[in-house]
Amino acid sequence: LISAAVRSALGLLAIRRVWSMSRSAHTASQTLEYKPIKKVMVANRGEIAIRVFRACTELGIRTVAVYSEQDTGQMHRQKADEAYLIGKGLPPVAAYLHIPDIIKVAKENDVDAIHPGYGFLSERADFAQACVDAGVRFIGPTPDVVRKMGDKVEARAIATSAGVPVVPGTDAPISSLQEAQEFSNSYGFPIIFKAAYGGGGRGMRVVREYEELEENYQRAYSEALAAFGNGALFVEKFIEKPRHIEVQILGDKYGNVIHLYERDCSIQRRHQKVVEIAPATQLDPHLRDRLTADSVNLARQHWPFSKPYENAGTVEFLVDKHGKHYFIEVNSRLQVEHTVTEEITDVDLVHAQLRVCEGRSLPELGLKQDKIRINGYAIQCRVTTEDPARGFQPDTGRLEVFRSGEGMGIRLDSASAFQGAVISPHYDSLLVKVIASGKDLPAASAKMSRALAEFRVRGVKTNIPFLQNVLSNNQFLNGTVDTQFIDENQDLFNLKPVQNRFLRTHDLKRIAPFVAHSFSNLFSVENWGGATFDVAMRFLCECPWKRLQELRALMPNVPFQMLLRGANAVGYTNYPDNAVFKFCEVAKENGMDIFRVFDSLNYLPNMLMGMEAAGAAGGVVEAAISYTGDVSDPTRQKYSLDYYLKLADELVKAGTHILCIKDMAGLLKPDSGHLLVSALRDRFPDVPIHVHTHDTAGAGVAAMLACAEAGADIVDVAVDSMAGMTSQPSMGAIVACTKGTKLSTGISLEKVFDYSEYWEVTRGLYAPFDCTATMKSGNADVYENEIPGGQYTNLHFQAHSMGLGNKFKEVKKAYAEANKLLGDLIKVTPSSKIVGDLAQFMVQNSLTQAEVEERADELSFPLSVVEFLQGHIGIPHGGFPEPFRSKVLKSLPRVEGRPGASLPPMDFQALEKQLRDSHGDEITPEDVMSAAMYPKVFQEFKEFTRTFGPVDCLDTRLFLDGPKIAEEFEVELERGKTLHIKALALGDLNKAGQREVFFELNGQLRSVLVKDTVAMKEMHFHPKALKDVRGQIGAPMPGKVVEVKVKQGQKVEKGQPLCVLSAMKMEMVVNSPLSGTVAKIYVTADSTLEGDDLILEITE
Repeated sequence: LISAAVRSALGLLAIRRVWSMSRSAHTASQTLEYKPIKKVMVANRGEIAIRVFRACTELGIRTVAVYSEQDTGQMHRQKADEAYLIGKGLPPVAAYLHIPDIIKVAKENDVDAIHPGYGFLSERADFAQACVDAGVRFIGPTPDVVRKMGDKVEARAIATSAGVPVVPGTDAPISSLQEAQEFSNSYGFPIIFKAAYGGGGRGMRVVREYEELEENYQRAYSEALAAFGNGALFVEKFIEKPRHIEVQILGDKYGNVIHLYERDCSIQRRHQKVVEIAPATQLDPHLRDRLTADSVNLARQHWPFSKPYENAGTVEFLVDKHGKHYFIEVNSRLQVEHTVTEEITDVDLVHAQLRVCEGRSLPELGLKQDKIRINGYAIQCRVTTEDPARGFQPDTGRLEVFRSGEGMGIRLDSASAFQGAVISPHYDSLLVKVIASGKDLPAASAKMSRALAEFRVRGVKTNIPFLQNVLSNNQFLNGTVDTQFIDENQDLFNLKPVQNRFLRTHDLKRIAPFVAHSFSNLFSVENWGGATFDVAMRFLCECPWKRLQELRALMPNVPFQMLLRGANAVGYTNYPDNAVFKFCEVAKENGMDIFRVFDSLNYLPNMLMGMEAAGAAGGVVEAAISYTGDVSDPTRQKYSLDYYLKLADELVKAGTHILCIKDMAGLLKPDSGHLLVSALRDRFPDVPIHVHTHDTAGAGVAAMLACAEAGADIVDVAVDSMAGMTSQPSMGAIVACTKGTKLSTGISLEKVFDYSEYWEVTRGLYAPFDCTATMKSGNADVYENEIPGGQYTNLHFQAHSMGLGNKFKEVKKAYAEANKLLGDLIKVTPSSKIVGDLAQFMVQNSLTQAEVEERADELSFPLSVVEFLQGHIGIPHGGFPEPFRSKVLKSLPRVEGRPGASLPPMDFQALEKQLRDSHGDEITPEDVMSAAMYPKVFQEFKEFTRTFGPVDCLDTRLFLDGPKIAEEFEVELERGKTLHIKALALGDLNKAGQREVFFELNGQLRSVLVKDTVAMKEMHFHPKALKDVRGQIGAPMPGKVVEVKVKQGQKVEKGQPLCVLSAMKMEMVVNSPLSGTVAKIYVTADSTLEGDDLILEITE
């Protein structure tokens, strides 16, 4: 026995000596083992692709990206030296799983090695083998090791043979529900299903009761099949409230394996990691030693008799409350959270991966176990485009605003995190990885909190407010979290909301004198009317007339221009003729000069009435032709050049002083603009021509220059820091491009720069509410969907408010289809709103264009659509769409001729008396006009000012964000009257949904009860309509009840209106889906509802 043991030992030593000598020879010759990599492909996308590209660039290695058809605009394409399309015609995920295409691209472009990143094919042994078979190196373990470690059952067997403790579980993947039932009968509940061929939380389900077993088995199988192409599962006993600790390992081709210590990944949601920490806090040193030793031993198992564990990997464990650890799995790839390990060890893991793949040994790279040290702490937060308030529902759309948190101790790994980036629904919701480093956990946490607070992301929802709550949680700061941390801390979901706002008069007044002195030769400044009129009262809590008066006093030498919606004045409905005439008269008296009159349908009778009103008031009349289509495209004949010229003939005959082209969607291309303006100039040589456009597609500057060359006298611009995208073209660009030419504006570029700088700084105050910059660069899809610039951002915000944020691309597609349904309209407020309402209705109810046409006689259309088809805003060019109109309206009345012509005159004296009775004798003629245009908005504005006073004197930051606790500030009510205020504390929420706010006013302690509108919304309980109960009628969208049209006990017929809902200025009539009797009504006028809230019950 002794001699046999000696022989065995000598044999092992001989093997090791031969291997050692071989390695020594290879290292010396640099021919057999070491082979430099010249070109690397990353078979992945997003931030991990960019992470690898950066490492390759640092090492002088050329890079190749691959991308799907849906990723043509993704940043990882631009970061590589070369980029190639894969998976043409395949679904988005399938493209990155298509091994033949990836290998084909690699071979055709002389790729030496392929890095799989994480996810997708990174743990597919067949992909690793395909690389080897093609003569391309796979940057990772060998195919055999990938197969063994990717098979959770085989990995468990290897762990067991290495003496590593494992959780009780099946020895092989199960193939039926019966096997799961048998396991649960043996070990009891809870149990957990796991995907046998992948990780990341996909295919993972915890089952706590027998009744849940079948449903969770089916869900886990389906998820695993979709994510990894194989639905195989295995079952384990579920460990309650463990810590999730993982150890980073690194091996080379020669059997060297080291660990780089551990990471704590316990903060998880649905088994997906949210926050990672390295090293694990409050971890017993002996337990750390056991975890790291087991990880290295597992990687060395069977070596040197089989292939070594080569490259990076992660060994994952669960640690129960008694300090016992259990092996979970090995991820034979780079992890998302590898960053925190790099920060605490100062080891670049991607560099190491590349060098090991080339044939370098770990000692050659200076990576020896005794040299690896922990330096401080690092935290990684995964900022995702998920909405914590809606169960972490993924959100998609365009990043309207993106500003990151940076500074000392902060690292950002990202790909699509920039203003204008489109967040696709096709892939993972990760936006950016934020990594903070510090000497200890509190220091790293403080840096992370500060960085997250600096982020400004608008356009999509993110989990940043949730992450901020995690970082301020005492349990987290004490380092005592486990995998149930999120579930057991529901206060993490108390999130601070954000809103969208317009610019305040306060900020306009500060720059007005500069404009008056520096830009006195401007044709006009548009600062009032249109959408800004009701917004001033509705959102900014300001009097629009006061804004006009104050700006007129500060800029007496620059003409003012406003939008007048023809017969709709500054509203969204029809008014009696005398109301429009009176409005123009009061506007002119308060300082308005130029009235740009338009109609959303170019309906001539409406336009002529608005022109008469503006002219009678003594204003300059500018008739604006709303533009759509493409006059340079001979295939689009509805809105042809001849159409616009004939319309212009009528407007000039009517006596317009100026002729305007109003291109709200930014559809004017340079050629079409030149063609249209040239034709107008030829026909009307003495009429000034004004062109207004939006820069949505990015061609605005070129289009305006073309129009100017063709004879336009005036073009609209926006100051540089507020220009571009859905705004107007850049003022600085137009000034610079025309300088020194016959079209020179005479405006100083230096003055433009100074003006832009003011708005750039001021715009920062609105960062939490900024929704005007929806793109970083041009968005040419506007040529397809024809969405007006202002509506583009509004529609995006409305889609989110109605729970359609993740379907914004569908909303845009539906917008084009809705336009066709309505007969191809000119799309300007309010006609654009009608198209938008129908588009959102289609997406909300998953309706196609064909389905809407087919079911038009039974659907409950938005009120705006019904009223349009009735003729409430006029008659569209070419008439109404039939038979669609007749099917929708059925027996509803139709308006013949100009809608406002039949309205009785408004009694202004009676209205003034009514207002004085309600609000006192300080009612002005301007107030009367505000009430005439927007009665309910004006009422709410007066109630607000009665309660809170003149908030327009507040600094913008205070108005938008409110003061911080202990902050001192001053408010000047009027000259010589200044309030000194200090915010002290915020009380708890009472049963009425109020909080007591404590503050000092001029040194005296005060308090006031303030409604917590967010908390009150959360306190709202309303029964939901059960979808399987035929007579229960639910709200088709979130909103407020405007009117209840039936009473309890009333008989109703199918299709009869039941109530009217309103949301984001969109109203919808809810019609009865059946005939019967109203059994019970659950709402009243002004009730606020969420989607599917029960409205009423009908019995048949």
